[in-house]
Amino acid sequence: MSTGIDVSLGQVAAALALVAIAIAVSFWQRADLEGDIGIAVVRSFIQLTAIGFVIQVIFDEDRIVFVIALIAVMVGFGALTARHRASKVPDAFWPLAVALGVAATATLGLVVALGVFEPEPRFLVPVGGMVVGNSMTASAVALNRLGDDVHDSARRIEATLALGATATQAAAPIVRRSLRSGMITLVDSTKTTGLIFFPGTMVGMLLAGADPEDAVRLQLILLYTLLGSVALAGLISIGLAYRNFFTSDHQLREPPEP
Repeated sequence: MSTGIDVSLGQVAAALALVAIAIAVSFWQRADLEGDIGIAVVRSFIQLTAIGFVIQVIFDEDRIVFVIALIAVMVGFGALTARHRASKVPDAFWPLAVALGVAATATLGLVVALGVFEPEPRFLVPVGGMVVGNSMTASAVALNRLGDDVHDSARRIEATLALGATATQAAAPIVRRSLRSGMITLVDSTKTTGLIFFPGTMVGMLLAGADPEDAVRLQLILLYTLLGSVALAGLISIGLAYRNFFTSDHQLREPPEP
């Protein structure tokens, strides 16, 4: 069987017919997403092309320091992106940066220590990108839920604090709901893997001619890796961010002006 797959620019251009369908649907239903779709297509082409060259350089150099630098950049951009989604959470950048950094470091370190992956760029770069990306999405959803719930439950929180509860006790129900919101999407997708959809890694390996058994095993490893990283990132980001809503005297801060 073939161990590789060649894709030409012509084939990529032909796939734009599907983008045209998305634009037509948006225009027909007046969803006003045509501009966003166009920007997304252009940005994805530029960004993926650029990162392809960067990854090629990292693979050619075969040095871990370049892998660490790339993942650090991913963590920084991921924290910035997630911060905009969690606009109601004060000073959300640093909780997100710490959460993504710890999740990536701990997850990759563990899979290398267990012998699941070799400490080589060709393994750590794609797995690190998946870990940071999924952790960013989960953390953004969790903090967005945290900000909304704290805003909507401000009076209940203040009443709880007035009865002598600490900030941790007053925020505990919201923290649990926020963590659940951040993790539930990946948990549900893991439940339905192989029944409703095939994950991207498995599809890519099958298209490249890999043995189905190998594709399944690698996909399982990645799913379990992502579950751990998402749980860790969500827990850390919420555990650090919820404190920004309270003063050192366990009082709820006034919400910032919009």
